[in-house]
Amino acid sequence: MIGIETPPVNINELAERLKLLANSKRLQIIHLLMEGVQCNCELGEALDMAPNLISHHLGLLRQAGLVEIERDEADGRWIYYSLNETVLAEMGQRFARFFDPDAIKPRRPGCGPQGELVSLSSILVG
Repeated sequence: MIGIETPPVNINELAERLKLLANSKRLQIIHLLMEGVQCNCELGEALDMAPNLISHHLGLLRQAGLVEIERDEADGRWIYYSLNETVLAEMGQRFARFFDPDAIKPRRPGCGPQGELVSLSSILVG
């Protein structure tokens, strides 16, 4: 593409992050974790979801590095979930760079009736 800059972020990586977040339950989980550390039962109660479904969504968020776990020191069966602040900040920065309205440049198309390029046939016909 002539005159078009490369994207400010890796498009494939951005698409994967958007796919991960394109689920209302995962977004709700992130929202709840923004309130602080949560356990599976608290998340399930807040979202009215079965524990296995909460675990599925948390697993995907963990694979992406967005969610961290900590086992209870006294009883290792209890797992507490929190957001990885570093990954969350990086994700926010990437989204902000890509979706920055200040980055929109004034440009006219290079072809078509509104194009900057005038074809020889349009000059001859006109």
